[in-house]
Order: sequence, then structure tokens, then C-alpha cells
Amino acid sequence: MLVKLLNTLVMIAVALSITGVINRTRALCAGRKGIRFFQHIYNVHLQLRKGSVYSTTTTALFRIAPTVYLGATLLAFLFIPVANLEPLLSFHGDIIFVAYLLALSRVAIILAAMDTGSSFEGMGAAREALYGALVEPALMMGMATLALFCGYSSFADIFATAQEMSVNITVVMLLVAYVFGVIMVIESGRVPVDDPKTHLELTMIHEVMCLDYSGVDMALIHIATWLKNAIFAVIAANAVAVIFSLNWWFAAPLAVLATGITIGVVESFRARNKLSRNTTFILTIVAMSALVLLTGFLLIQNIEI
Repeated sequence: MLVKLLNTLVMIAVALSITGVINRTRALCAGRKGIRFFQHIYNVHLQLRKGSVYSTTTTALFRIAPTVYLGATLLAFLFIPVANLEPLLSFHGDIIFVAYLLALSRVAIILAAMDTGSSFEGMGAAREALYGALVEPALMMGMATLALFCGYSSFADIFATAQEMSVNITVVMLLVAYVFGVIMVIESGRVPVDDPKTHLELTMIHEVMCLDYSGVDMALIHIATWLKNAIFAVIAANAVAVIFSLNWWFAAPLAVLATGITIGVVESFRARNKLSRNTTFILTIVAMSALVLLTGFLLIQNIEI
């Protein structure tokens, strides 16, 4: 039980730290002092103390969506181990369950955006639905690759014991880590797919769906986003840690630093894609996932590539 508690605490620390590292990296790249490391937590604390304002055109669906969004993400969050630590929840086949939970959270926020009747939020919901449908195969194939190499369908079993891997399999696992990192960027609406710093409703995707939320509801959405970032960042770090037989003390800092610094640098020096290029960008990741899965299958079958 203590190991499960430690895993949960480490996951929470990762979730709270990634945004801080991103903000600090962007500040350093811009030559600024920047905001405090945990300023985002303080902002959410202020939002939790404020009441929510609802439009007269919205229904109960709009009000419960942030709770469903956070609840589904939190439940998926509890299935993720940090390297060799044991997660709080686990069962055979939970990699599929986690994928469905993440899809449920996305559907909840999409329906809430459509419920407002706003044309801007409707456009954001349509884009989010399209990108979610496109990135889902990449997520499933990435999980299938992990299950194929390790022989298990549970995150806890996949990362429980390090295995000796050939050079070819090591390269494939590194590509799996890269795929999960890009999926995190797409799911959280970061550059190059979206830019959370902009406030132009016509081109926003994730942020525009939350325009009508305030107070506690907005705080719940921010917390869910942190948890979702931690899920993908830790899975990517675990894929690297299992290659080199390293434990949680390596995977947790790797998840925070690699994710935060990379996103911070990209957002500082790269512009977001045009909306017309996002589809091509996501389909490229899906194709890479399929290629990685096929390569892994051939390696497992000892077929020369």
C-alpha cells in the first residue's frame, strides 16, 4: 500500500511540475524573469474560491461536464505507474480502459462546448472532435506496441520489470516514447497544434471550448489538463526507463524535464501550424505509430527487416 501511495504522490508531483517547467523555460528563452514556478497552482486556488457564472442558454450538461472531465481523467491517472512503482488501480487490460476514459473526458468537454450554442465554441468542438478521432489510432497503436514487447495488457505489468532489449527494440521503444510525447501535445492543445497563449477565437481549439467557464469549473478543467499531461509524459518516460533498467527516480524527473523543457523551447521558437496543416501533422504521427507497431511485430517474430 505504501508503494501505491508513493506512486500516486510522485504522479501528482509530476502533474503539478510540468506546467511550471514550461513557464520557466519560456521565460528563460525570452530573457525574462518570468512568473513563479507554482504560479499556475496559485491561479487555480483563486479560481476555486470564486463562484461559477452560467449562461441562460446552457443546460445541466454544461454544468456537469467539468466534473466528468476531471473524474474520467483522474480515474485514468490512477492506473499509470511511474516505472517500477505499483499504481493505485490495476487490472488486466487496463490499457484499453484508460484509452476509453480519456476519450470520455474529451467527449464531455466537446458536448459542453456545443451546449453553449456559441459559434466560436462550436468551431472549437468540431476541431477537437476531428483531432481526437485522428489521434486515437496513434494512442491505441502505441499502447499495443508496449503490450507486444512486454507481453502484458496492464500498465503495472508492462513497466514492473525491466527487460533486456536489442538495439532494434530499443530504437522502437524510443519512437514509442516520442509518439506519446506528441500525443500529449495534441491532447493538451500546445504548439504546434494549438497555442494556449493566443486569444483569437477563430483559430483556437482547446481553449475556445472553455470560454464560457469560470470559477470552480475552470479550475477543474485546468487540473484535469495537468493530470492528462502527466499521464502521457510518464508513459513516455517509462518507455525510456524500461529500456535502460532504470526505476521511478529516473522516470519521474525525465517526465517533468523532458516534457517541460521541450514544450517550452518549441513554444518559444516555433509558430503554431495553420489549421489546414494540423490534420497532416496528426496523420503523420498515426502513420509513424503504425510503422512502429509493424516493426515491433516483425522484431518479435524474428523476421528480418
